[in-house]
Amino acid sequence: MMKRTISITIILLLAIYSTAGARQKPGLKDALEKYFLVGCAMNTEQINGNDEKSVELAKTNFNSIVAENCMKPENIEPEEGKYNWTDADKLVNFGHNNNMKVIGHVLVWHSQTAPWMFQNKYGELPNREEMIKRMHDYIFTVVSRYKGRVYGWDVANECFLDDGNFRESPWYRAIGPEFIKLAFQFAHEADPDAELYYNDYSMSNPGKRAAVIKLIKDLKASGCRIDAVGMQSHNGTDYPDLKEYEETMKALIGAGVKINISELDVNMLPNPESFSGADINQKYAGDPKMNPYINGLPKQAEQLFKERYMSFFRLYYKYKEHIARVCTWGITDNSSWLNDWPIKGRTNYPLLFDRKYKAKPVVEDIIKLFESSGETRKD
Repeated sequence: MMKRTISITIILLLAIYSTAGARQKPGLKDALEKYFLVGCAMNTEQINGNDEKSVELAKTNFNSIVAENCMKPENIEPEEGKYNWTDADKLVNFGHNNNMKVIGHVLVWHSQTAPWMFQNKYGELPNREEMIKRMHDYIFTVVSRYKGRVYGWDVANECFLDDGNFRESPWYRAIGPEFIKLAFQFAHEADPDAELYYNDYSMSNPGKRAAVIKLIKDLKASGCRIDAVGMQSHNGTDYPDLKEYEETMKALIGAGVKINISELDVNMLPNPESFSGADINQKYAGDPKMNPYINGLPKQAEQLFKERYMSFFRLYYKYKEHIARVCTWGITDNSSWLNDWPIKGRTNYPLLFDRKYKAKPVVEDIIKLFESSGETRKD
């Protein structure tokens, strides 16, 4: 009986030791947090606790969160004067309860904004004065509600075309190019302590890069606060060009702002011929040739995925003193927006955690890269 008791005790001790060891295994935030915030976008299933495994991954690996959709204007104010705070409040509370910095996304955008914002009683675009008032009222209402609880805001999103010209959005057509400056001004007035960001995709394109650098200079010359620029980084296996991507990082540093890698993922699937950028309005019909990895990535594609992620993280390591945040757009492959964009119903593999909620091998490589340095972050 005594031998059996000793054996059971040993087994229990080994189990406890094994569990403790598993818990001590570092997550992404443990290795990267001394350099910059490491974040993820969370969807409503996760925010509402319906995807518990993803929530645990978020707690273990990230110290910053952003709403994938629930803090966009069409969800916050779907009808004029009627606000929906339920999911946004849950996201902010989740962040605070888990010591995560919460990022607000997004205040001013031409897309995912309720139609009423851009229509008067005749169904036409309101005049300049009315549009400025609507912008002011929306920003003040939202930012004031989360004053002191949201660490930073994507104030304006995707305001330029890839060639650097202004996107002729309703905001631009009604107010003119100064709509961006007004948005930053209103956001700062609503919460003077919150960080403020401009956010855009295809930032490696020279035309867009030049436009954003000019915007930074213009905002600063006007006395506006701008802390960082978000390079969305919806990357692919052969885009963007790494040299141009690095040139944009260096240009932002030279302009005196921090860098947010704000929406990171790597699209592993082929794209339609006319596809470009990350404009969510792009939609294409289904085609089996565009969905080749239904049963998983082959070894060659897995290696390409790993190499591609490491090429970007080596840049993030190189410029770590100038990066404020690296944020993946989602947590696991099974809930990534890239399964349904630009072709609905595909099986994509763009994130650091797979469909079984397991870290991909590249995660360990990223951790090793950042743990190899004994430096501390210089704030």
